Amino acid sequence: MSLDISRDGKTIVFELLGDLYTVPVEGGEAKLLMGGLPFDGQPRYSPDGKSIAFISDRDGCENLWIAKADGTEPKQLSKDKQSIFTSPAWTPDGQYVVVSRSTQLPFAPFELWMYHVKGGAGVQITKYRAKPDQPPDRWFNAVGAVASPDGRFLYYTQRDKAFNPYNVVFPLSQIVRRDRRTGDEDTLTDAPGSAFSAMLSPDGTKLVYGTRYETETGLRIRDLVTGEERWLKYPVDRDDQESLYTRDFLPGYAFMPDGKEVVVAYGGKIHRVNAATGEAREVPFTAKASIDLGAQLDFQSRVEDGPVKARLIQDASQSPNGKRLAFSALTHVFTLDLPGGTPKRVTQSTGREFQPAWSPDGQWLAYVTWSSEGGQIWKTRADGSGQPQQLTRSPAFYHDVAWSPDGTRVVGLRAPRRERVERPVDFGQTPSADLIWIPAEGAMPT
Repeated sequence: MSLDISRDGKTIVFELLGDLYTVPVEGGEAKLLMGGLPFDGQPRYSPDGKSIAFISDRDGCENLWIAKADGTEPKQLSKDKQSIFTSPAWTPDGQYVVVSRSTQLPFAPFELWMYHVKGGAGVQITKYRAKPDQPPDRWFNAVGAVASPDGRFLYYTQRDKAFNPYNVVFPLSQIVRRDRRTGDEDTLTDAPGSAFSAMLSPDGTKLVYGTRYETETGLRIRDLVTGEERWLKYPVDRDDQESLYTRDFLPGYAFMPDGKEVVVAYGGKIHRVNAATGEAREVPFTAKASIDLGAQLDFQSRVEDGPVKARLIQDASQSPNGKRLAFSALTHVFTLDLPGGTPKRVTQSTGREFQPAWSPDGQWLAYVTWSSEGGQIWKTRADGSGQPQQLTRSPAFYHDVAWSPDGTRVVGLRAPRRERVERPVDFGQTPSADLIWIPAEGAMPT
């Protein structure tokens, strides 16, 4: 539940199941502010308390919106057709909303943008690129900005690593401060478990952020004047570092207007945490939720059961005289006469056949087969006559076969069957492959 506190400190606005509610700061029955089919979330009060900014897909795509504090007169600020937005925050003058925006789905960095409340195309604040000595996946993400009270600085999460759910190495991010006048950035944290989801106290002297410690996520609080730092609350809900953090690393939280408490949701409840002692007290509330469902998408359609048209061919290879083409499609090897002949299978085998290679005289095709038990190297007459001949004796992962110029040998790469079967993601590399050759009549590989 991302939330915020009104400027008079009396009302909490929060999201629940894609709807926005308000509840008195002391607790009670929550009042529906925005409901219905759209998914609305991450509300933030404007500096004068008269408006809220929020993220919604009510126009069919996720975008940045504002509305009056009572939920009326919603107005769309961004008009993207395929982007992700997260963590809106107001500038102190109330004229702009700063938001993190990712435009290249599904994997792309978040950048900071600001949108004027009267409209426009938005202004890009950050524009990170990989450094020259770093691989291209070293994206710099800017997520969850909050402005200093004087509006000069933006505090936000900077993450210099792309999404990777496998064996991540911490830290992945830190809190940086950006000077809006000069564009200079200072890294404020050096947290071993990363630092993210920054929030400033109303007077700008205290910084709260999330971090991972051992197996739990907690909130740290730092005095920006003295640099002293301690735990504010540990643990809270687990952060989203290993995922795509499309709704920030933690749900939104907020300081009370007097700066003495932090209002934060964790464990399915809303809490007021004393900024000096870390003591937490629950804000008890109930909410009547009614979740709308869209129309049932039930379209009657019939799956064609006639001939299948192959839309993808693999490893096309032209014959030495240039008059024929061999290729693999739907796991079988075919040939056709150029330029417009009819494809014809060269074997009647039920095995999966790939990577046909012509012999120098154009009379034979070598190819590889594959199954989970391993594959082999074979050859067969290019005109489809006769029976295929198995050239190798041991099952393995064979690939990229070729003939020697005199046609007496077949060369290829051989890797252990296990390397192909157990690889979670395959980009074609086989680091443990051996370069082998076998006589064209078959034998043990050399």
